[in-house]
Amino acid sequence: RGVDRQPIFFARENWGFFIQRMHQYFQPQYVDVIAYCLMPNHYHILVYIKVDDEFGTRVMQPFGTSYVKAVNRYKKRIGPLFQGRYKAKLVDSGQYLHTLTRYIHLNPVCARLVDDPADWPYSSYLDYVGLRNGQLPKPDIILEQFETRDSYRKFVLDQQDEIQSLKNIRPFLFD
Repeated sequence: RGVDRQPIFFARENWGFFIQRMHQYFQPQYVDVIAYCLMPNHYHILVYIKVDDEFGTRVMQPFGTSYVKAVNRYKKRIGPLFQGRYKAKLVDSGQYLHTLTRYIHLNPVCARLVDDPADWPYSSYLDYVGLRNGQLPKPDIILEQFETRDSYRKFVLDQQDEIQSLKNIRPFLFD
């Protein structure tokens, strides 16, 4: 999250650069990106860590630092961009993974940035529903729980049980 909830993306190029850095730092031999969503002042990345080592020290810290340095050069600014260190939670229950991806993909809708998650280009949702063939997310882990991509789309857009689902995953989220 940005310091004082301030933006972390200042120009269209920043969003693309961030995704480019994800490709560079999240090497497939070590980690699979399951889902992501970049928001104006924060981001969500759900990953499956394949190698049991110091993922945070080896990947997340340099990843964040490289983005901050680039933005600071671009904006001719100094100082931190993010509010504190990155936060990570272990999700050891597969039953919450699909609900977490829905939460991640609905972030821009809940923030009233778009009406449909398919209208937000800075998310893996487009890859999940077949509107983009990105190389970063590995949606198969989630999509195998659904009959079709359209079933996943309906699951995301179904608002009936959204409040209860979000309560169920609250322990895995950060404020």
